Parts: sequence; C-alpha cells; structure tokens
Amino acid sequence: MSEVVDLTRELVALASHEDETAAGDAIETWLRRETDAVVRRDEAGNVVARRAACPAASSDSAGQADASLALVGHHDVVPPADRQVDDAGEYVVTERGGRLYGRGTADMKGSVAAAMCAFRDADPACELVFASFVGEEIGGVGARAAIDDGFAPDYALVGEGSTNYSGDDVTDVVVAHKGRRGSTVVAHGESTHASVPESGENAVYRGCDAVDLVREMAFPEAEVFGERLRGSVAVTGIDGGSAWNVVPDRCEVTVDERTVPGERVTLEAVEEIEGVEWTVDQDLPPMKCDDGTFADTVLAAARDAQDGDPKLTTKPHATDAGWLSQAGTTCVVCGASEPGEAHTETESVGVDVLERCYRIYRNAAERVGRDEVA
Repeated sequence: MSEVVDLTRELVALASHEDETAAGDAIETWLRRETDAVVRRDEAGNVVARRAACPAASSDSAGQADASLALVGHHDVVPPADRQVDDAGEYVVTERGGRLYGRGTADMKGSVAAAMCAFRDADPACELVFASFVGEEIGGVGARAAIDDGFAPDYALVGEGSTNYSGDDVTDVVVAHKGRRGSTVVAHGESTHASVPESGENAVYRGCDAVDLVREMAFPEAEVFGERLRGSVAVTGIDGGSAWNVVPDRCEVTVDERTVPGERVTLEAVEEIEGVEWTVDQDLPPMKCDDGTFADTVLAAARDAQDGDPKLTTKPHATDAGWLSQAGTTCVVCGASEPGEAHTETESVGVDVLERCYRIYRNAAERVGRDEVA
C-alpha cells in the first residue's frame, strides 16, 4: 500500500467534526518529522508549512522564484453517521474494491495526505506552502483567520473535489465555482382578528409579494475561460402566523442564492415592498481563476499525472478557494472527491485517485514559477 493511502487512513481515523486538534496535531507532527520546512500552528488551529524554492529548480524560473504556491486543504469534517464511528469514538476506515471508506476520505483528508507527501517530495520552482485549515465546513473559519493573519500566497491549488467532472476516471482542474448567499426576508404587518382582516395589515401577504419578486429574478451567469457557470436563487422556507384566527404581523422568508463571480441577484429589491426588510445571514464567495497561464500550468501537471484527458471546468460547491480568491490569491481547485461522495454515509475515495492527486500536486509544485507552460 502506498504512503499516501497509509497517511490518509491515519488522518481519517482521527475524529475532527467537533474538535480538529488531534488531526491538526498529526499533520503538524508529520510535517516536522518528514520535512525541513518551517511549520507553524496558528491560534485558530490551522497548520501552515513553508519551503523555499529548490536552487536547481529555480535557476530556470524566469525570475519567478520569489512567487509562492500553496497546496491548500482542510482537516475538519461534517459530523459522521453512526456507522462511521467505532465504540472508542474513532472514525471507521475500511478498504474494499480499490476504495477507502470513512468520514473525511473524500472531503478531504485524502487530498490533504496527497498534498503533504507532494509538499515533502517536490523540488519546487518557487516558494512552496502547505496549508490545512480548520472550520471549512462551518463557513471557512480557518481560512478567514489565516487571511486576517497575513496568509497571502500568489497562487493556490485547493484540493477539493474535481474528479469525474468532465468524464469518467479523470481528475479535472476547476477554474471557477459558485458561492452561496443565504438571506432572510422579514415582512412586518399589523395584527388583527381574522374576522376583520381589513383592520390590520397581513404580513404573510407582504411576504408572498416578496416571494413573487424573488421568483421572477433571473439566475446570474458568468463565463471563465470559456466555461459557463450558472447560479440560482430559490425561496427555501416561509414562516408566519400565530393562530388560525389572527392576521399575522410578521412573516419570515428564507432565500438560498448560489452566486457566480461578478454577478449577484438584486435581492435588495424586495425592500421596495412596504414593511419588508432583507438581511444577509451568510455569504460564501465564489471563485474565479484570474490567470490563464496558471490554470494551463496546473492542467498540464494534471495531464502528465494520468491517462485520462482532464479539462478546465467549473464546480457547483463553495470552497475555501473563494475566500482566498477574494483576498487576492489566484486559485484553482483540483482534488480526489467525486460528485456525490462528500458528506454521505458511504463516503469513499479511490486509492488510485489519491496517488494521482499526489502526482498532480508534485507536478504543479515543480512547474509553477518556471517559464514553460504547456
């Protein structure tokens, strides 16, 4: 069994849905033991390691050896299902049919393990950074803390899922993904007895007027390197009223919007309705790669690492690449998870894909900063 697979098993076995400390300890210990990198654990619990460009590799780097590339992941996970935890409270990890099963195998300790090994083994052409964040599953807590603390690589390869997007048995390179803006629309009215509704102001009616407005809003769209990314907006909940015989004075509507780079639905328009307020509860930013040369360099690294024909593509899910991109880092996403694997009771990852991701990450680390772009 390969070292990447063994390391994935080790990391996956450590519970990290409520407290990421043990997983962070394991990552930090491995990096200090296996590399000569400068390793730091920040106050949030993120693990960040840095290596300088290899002198031999950087000698032909066209003056770009002072750039930096980060291999980025996260070691927190969503809560496991009962079947994914043993009696000791550790996560169950099993292997069958060429796949590892267990909470966090796909999202995303497998890609973290591949990045760790690539970080150690590469002869980087520019400064190479490894970062594993906490709190990705709860809104990018770790990534935001790292950015606030000065984390600002020039480029980042974020190891979230990109496998089997353009076709079977291929790991693609994502150049854009959606964000998510969750918001609440509150309609206020005036309560009265339902037998005389004209003496009050029905908040549910105002809320329904807002719903009708949202319903007619066009979905946002964007194009990145020829790839189309289409967002969405949907009402996902409505709540109002206290009794069958009382005209409600308050109605609350929840709205889920999937955002795209550079475009937003004009949800603020609902406030043109009398008595209606709009509040943003969560805003996970979308990601757009702003450097075609970097995207092509990682794509070339991906092609050299597999028999399939990877493509530049888009992803429907928000990742920490959104926070990094918003802060000025040029990002792509490339990782082992496949559609439908993350957050499931049967979460798994292909052993061959873990080894493929190791090759992609190592290839990318040795290409970024050079002057050759395939």
